Amino acid sequence: MFRTASWVVVALAMAMSACSSAPYAQRVAQRQAAYAAAAGAPVRSFHFYELYSWEPLSDGQLAVYTQANRAWLLDVGTCPNLEFANAIGLTSFANEVSMNFDKVLTGRGYPPCFITKIRPVDVARLKLEQQAQRKIDAESREQDSVPAGR
Repeated sequence: MFRTASWVVVALAMAMSACSSAPYAQRVAQRQAAYAAAAGAPVRSFHFYELYSWEPLSDGQLAVYTQANRAWLLDVGTCPNLEFANAIGLTSFANEVSMNFDKVLTGRGYPPCFITKIRPVDVARLKLEQQAQRKIDAESREQDSVPAGR
């Protein structure tokens, strides 16, 4: 009985995830576009004291926040566990992360991913890009379409 119920739950979860894959892909593409629009020219390195936050954008790109208002867009080639990692690490030398030298670590058993490009992100511009993507077209309803008694 328990085994049958668990298979039903798994089948429902798979069916629901299959239905939502197109909007998810669209949201990921929008995030990548927003970060790309807010990213500046490539730099060779950045100061790194603490990892404040991070966000995978694909299997080859991630955003790393060193402070709440300071972010970096990192290209890492193909990194096998990047989108599924619960935590990451960055190598650095003398509190400096450099391209073509330092790596993103995604977990034990996975190879480190070399950083091939570093671009600073204008976080204020990124927030404006994200707000522009959230705008929806709102239309008011006609009064005749509302059923009586409600």
